[in-house]
Amino acid sequence: MRLNRILLSTALVVVALVIQVSVLSRLHLPGAVPDLLLLTVLGLAMVYGHVGGALVGFGAGLLADLAPPADHAAGRYALVLCVIGYLAGLIKPETGQVKSASGPMAVVVAAALGSTLLYAGVGALVGDTAARHVGLPGLLISAAVYDLLLAPFVVPGIMALARRSEHDPLSETSAAKQATDISSGWLSSGTGLRIGGQRGALGGLKTRARARSTRVGRIKGVKRL
Repeated sequence: MRLNRILLSTALVVVALVIQVSVLSRLHLPGAVPDLLLLTVLGLAMVYGHVGGALVGFGAGLLADLAPPADHAAGRYALVLCVIGYLAGLIKPETGQVKSASGPMAVVVAAALGSTLLYAGVGALVGDTAARHVGLPGLLISAAVYDLLLAPFVVPGIMALARRSEHDPLSETSAAKQATDISSGWLSSGTGLRIGGQRGALGGLKTRARARSTRVGRIKGVKRL
């Protein structure tokens, strides 16, 4: 990963983890806890791709495993977020921009359900049956609802920061195009001519000048005769 990716991802992951541990987990909401760390990984993965998403997910999950109060085996959440980040990075938009909000929202719901199921499955393999006592259906529904409500305030901003740090050629091209359109508007307002049609206008003026010179030559020839 590039240095700017590592710095931005580390800062966002640390901030998300601090907010989740110190604020969201203390709200004592029914069911699951809103997973701000998962949303951060999703936002970065949909910009960095599947490789970057897997690396960010693994680092974020490992940090969450080691952060107090850690009541599960280290590496469990790292595996979950690594898989989720990899899968989210596979649906990275080819154009670099999201056309509608329905796609990312569907990704958030699928990631919330998938991470809960995967976390419970890994826990069952290592002998942790806490999900059975709490109720897996309630965890799935609450996780999807909480993450879906929190996603519009988190995912778009993280994706925008990631694109800006990447110096996205698409954003630079659009900015240059916008600047060109603005300058063209200023020039056209001052001259009364459309900038896009200047070449055609110049060509028309040259053609008219040639026609006039030809006519003058013919008139002069007739006079000489």
